[in-house]
Amino acid sequence: MSDTVTTDTRALREKIVSAIKTVYDPEIPVDVYELGLIYEINVYPVNNVYVLMTLTSPACPSAEAIPSEVEEKIKTIEEVNDVNIELTFDPPYTQDMMSEAAKLELGFL
Repeated sequence: MSDTVTTDTRALREKIVSAIKTVYDPEIPVDVYELGLIYEINVYPVNNVYVLMTLTSPACPSAEAIPSEVEEKIKTIEEVNDVNIELTFDPPYTQDMMSEAAKLELGFL
């Protein structure tokens, strides 16, 4: 049973990451996952999802829109029961958090 649960959770987590990768900061042509804005993704029993994320800056003009869009995209996944998005600025975001792909896309490599 535990192998099935682990496999199911892993598959659901992959769907969640794919959904998050469809959310972009309007000012940057890279998705929020590759930007490194997602600090943590947890899938709890009965498929409740918790996401700890940040923004590029506390003064980000899309401060309300981006977390809401992440939540909405995750909620479109059939297996997901509930979604809780927590916004944090600790640790503060830095460009070092970007994936190699994001750095390449933005010309940092």
